[in-house]
Amino acid sequence: MPLTSPDRTPPVPPRRPHLLTRSDGTTVDDPWYWLRERDDPAVRAHLEAENAHTAALFDPLEPLIDALFDGIRGRIVETDASVPVLDDGWLYYRRTVEGQQYAIHCRRPAPAGVTDPGDLPDTDRLPVDPHDPPDDEVVLLDGNVEAAGHPYFSLGVFSISRDHRLAVVGVDTDGGEVLRLSVRDLTTGETVEEVTDRATYGCAWFDDDATFLYLVPDDAWRPFQVWRHRIGSPAGSDELVLEEPDERFWIGLGRTRSEAYVEIHLGSKVVDEVHLVPADEPTATPTCVVPRSLGVEASVEHRDDLLYVVTNRDGATDFKLCTVPVDDPDPGRWTDLVAHRPGVRLEDADVFRDHLVLSERTGGRTQVRLADPTTGEGEVLAFDEDVYTAGLGSVASFDARTLRLGYASLTTPMQVLDLDTVTGERRLLKQQEVRGGYDRARFVSSRTWARSHDGADVPVSLVHRADVAHDGSAPCLVYAYGAYEASMDPVFSSARLELLERGVVFAIAHVRGGGEMGRGWYEGGRLAHKANTFHDLVASVEHLVATGVAAPDRVAVRGGSAGGLTVGATLNLRPDLFAAAVAEVPFVDIVTTMSDPTIPLTVTEYDEWGDPSVPELLRVMRAYSPYDNVRPAPYPALYVTAGLNDPRVQYWEPAKWVARLREATTSGRPIVLETELEAGHGGRSGRYDAWRDEAKVLAFVLAALDVPTAR
Repeated sequence: MPLTSPDRTPPVPPRRPHLLTRSDGTTVDDPWYWLRERDDPAVRAHLEAENAHTAALFDPLEPLIDALFDGIRGRIVETDASVPVLDDGWLYYRRTVEGQQYAIHCRRPAPAGVTDPGDLPDTDRLPVDPHDPPDDEVVLLDGNVEAAGHPYFSLGVFSISRDHRLAVVGVDTDGGEVLRLSVRDLTTGETVEEVTDRATYGCAWFDDDATFLYLVPDDAWRPFQVWRHRIGSPAGSDELVLEEPDERFWIGLGRTRSEAYVEIHLGSKVVDEVHLVPADEPTATPTCVVPRSLGVEASVEHRDDLLYVVTNRDGATDFKLCTVPVDDPDPGRWTDLVAHRPGVRLEDADVFRDHLVLSERTGGRTQVRLADPTTGEGEVLAFDEDVYTAGLGSVASFDARTLRLGYASLTTPMQVLDLDTVTGERRLLKQQEVRGGYDRARFVSSRTWARSHDGADVPVSLVHRADVAHDGSAPCLVYAYGAYEASMDPVFSSARLELLERGVVFAIAHVRGGGEMGRGWYEGGRLAHKANTFHDLVASVEHLVATGVAAPDRVAVRGGSAGGLTVGATLNLRPDLFAAAVAEVPFVDIVTTMSDPTIPLTVTEYDEWGDPSVPELLRVMRAYSPYDNVRPAPYPALYVTAGLNDPRVQYWEPAKWVARLREATTSGRPIVLETELEAGHGGRSGRYDAWRDEAKVLAFVLAALDVPTAR
């Protein structure tokens, strides 16, 4: 069914002149600036009118949406269980039940004396039968019970004490990502005490099983304080352990894999600082083991008398691994264990008692290297496919002989494997089941390369039905992100099969600003070089059309958050390339947002997008800002989403952008906005709600590209 504009006039928010003065002294009129006044009844009325207009667009597509939703649901095993993780005599796992929105967190006793996952009998090593849970199962937290009475639910913290008796539970019930923190008895299920109603992600227990650290956000939603809580202490007696006044820095909490230390990590986009507290000294003062130094990033692990530091220090652009004595961690004593290898990005080092797991990236691909923790020497684990994603999974024990791996590709559903580090044997514990008779041989995935405007070769991952010819006739959906050094790695999606079965080609454009090709790829797409991100996306689409992969008039593009910025800026650059676009919670009003430090996250984002008080960076941002560069042009059909409680991208950015696009477009194609009024950045929280939302996106794409709806 082709996409048609609803037979009603789109909402037109009134213009209210509002002059904004930029840091270079120039002024601009932002007539929809008033939409940020969330308490103004006119704002709510406008968002509701937009939602009604969007509903009118989707109303003729409801049969298709229903079919897509049924197709997505029909491929997913709804009553399912995860592979258990062995931790100190317990097997931890999650279950889902058909018809229920949220996961159920469970555990059961492991056989006595078993300390390594590889020694478990199959009855304990493999997932439980979710239709007939074992009699000794203990339900620790049922998300469906917790969510009752709330329009939104997210479990942000679930941290279990080392004696496995208590858990810190942090929940978000409106999508604003501020958590209510409490302590729960895992034996009785009762709440022991309420801790605070203003916390954020991150928690770390000490060995006394009575003391833990947690994080508190400031008004800009930045984790800026570490607090110490002791079970049974009087209300209001929690102690402030550390506060970070620099608004560019976030705080993170955790424990080293060795369990010997609680780690407090302070980081901006380009600088890190690390403090450690002995896990058996709950009242000790944190010790700084990595001082902040301009441009130096670092993460820390521990083994015996050494700290292992992944860092870009001394010009190690793609990072290296150093060691240093834990009792004298001065950076001057850092010694290279794995030297810098240009072109091989070292992303992480997981340090175990007897082995070292290096997570690396080269040539646009992930790889896992198993190495000796004393020499740093080792081999890359081999996998069969050319385009895939692999990484270390959940392993609780520092002394583990058996490691958990995850593996997937665009055509291979997610696999969970155990690797015996002594024999090299791999055992498949679970493969994501795809109901409905999925035949991997009916689909092909590949990697192609697009030449960008400055000569850079951009990797593009592809998947499509094997019988889809590269003759320039196929519809195509291109996904792009391109920020924060985040990599959009190729993985399987059951929902995506609804597109592939209908003959749509799916492509991931691994544009600069992401991390797919190493640190240089990221640096080449941020700050003054941000325009490369959008040119890379243009080049990727042009390449797909030129090589016959995609029809020139049947290309859609999709991106969310910073990826929504990529979509918006690219549409301004080349609106003629696309028939449709989906921009989910898009960051599109970058100049105004980055000029207002009162908006959550603004100052912490200076190192990613630029400080507008710097004239050159302001000039760059103004040149690509999606909202500021909308122009009279034939824009494609657009489906734009927002979240009223979103702390990451404020709802008014997409609302303003849609208003300006509607005023400027010359194409007559529909441009619609849907705002979730009771959710945040990730949209609705239940899995069935998420599937329904995905079905709407797919229906929009299929209709806009005029794809026959029958599979």
